[in-house]
Amino acid sequence: MKVPFYGYARQYLSMKHEIDLSIQAVLTSEQYILGPTLQSFEAELAAYAGMRYAIGVGNGTDSMWLTFMALGLGAGDELVTNANTFFATASAIWIAGCTAVLVDCDEKTRCIDPDAVRKAITKRTRAIVPVHLYGQCAPMDEIRKIADEYGLFVVEDNAQAMEARGEAFKAGELSDAVSYSFIVNKNLGTYGDGGAVSTNHTYLNDRIRELRNHGSAQRNVHSYGFNSRLDDLHAGILSAKLKHIRMWSDRRIEIAAQYTQGLADCDFIRLPYVRPGYRHVFHLYVIETIDPKDRDPMLAYLISNGVDAKTHYSIAIHQQAGFPWGKPARLGSSLANAEKNAATCISLPLFPEMTEEEIQYTIDTVRGYKPMSP
Repeated sequence: MKVPFYGYARQYLSMKHEIDLSIQAVLTSEQYILGPTLQSFEAELAAYAGMRYAIGVGNGTDSMWLTFMALGLGAGDELVTNANTFFATASAIWIAGCTAVLVDCDEKTRCIDPDAVRKAITKRTRAIVPVHLYGQCAPMDEIRKIADEYGLFVVEDNAQAMEARGEAFKAGELSDAVSYSFIVNKNLGTYGDGGAVSTNHTYLNDRIRELRNHGSAQRNVHSYGFNSRLDDLHAGILSAKLKHIRMWSDRRIEIAAQYTQGLADCDFIRLPYVRPGYRHVFHLYVIETIDPKDRDPMLAYLISNGVDAKTHYSIAIHQQAGFPWGKPARLGSSLANAEKNAATCISLPLFPEMTEEEIQYTIDTVRGYKPMSP
């Protein structure tokens, strides 16, 4: 059996009529950039997120650095974020001209560790950028408390956790802005690339809208800005998909529960930890080998047996070749958990359209691995 990592075509075919109608409507409207379909999706996304505004931009990376610039952050300003995340988070900090301060993750959740954040704060710190890693929210209540104590901005990297929430908060409730990525592999993804920012601040909404469109809020009137607009075609696709996001997230949680039950007695791997009361939507189901020496052989074993497993993220940002590439950066006092996460992680296939046979085959294949150390 072959178990794919993604199910793009399956998802499209499951709602082909809706997607096709949306695409046709945009094509016949002759309004493809900053048109009514984008405006409609932005309103839908803001309502879904429970926030006043949502601004569609070109991609998830742009959604972060445009937000940093709109906040007035730049050279000499330190932004604290995870060391164990996709490279784009740090890249966005550097694009805005800021200093990336990389700190450790929590040993259990692998989300950013509030204690590490607190230890990393200096007089130059201006913002905290917590990543909702793998589909589980960072502990935003603790992050907000630290931010209030030191007078810092909070910008959530929510590229991986649409539909997730904490025990007593939802995404965006405790921050200045939330960044989204809509690249095709996300829980809410278009057929290409895209991103958005949601916020309750009018000044951020207005400034990001100008920055994404060559500094223009009015035709032929420009200030300093860029070209980063979510086009109407992608907005229409996302609008059609947004109606299904809760159902898809529920299914992801079901599949994750099956994995966890089926692999519970495998003593050679560590299973994902979900904080009590949190809704983890499993953008990724990441297991970790107990022995780092098992990671690469186990990954090869799974792939050779038809399970298209992958790694996210097998090289921590500070361990990438050439770090820091001449960019301003500072490291937390210890990054041991982040480094262990990178060295042992394996992502199993998980998408809402998986069949029961594929789920069970993946479980059986993982269980069949023979670890190098008894």
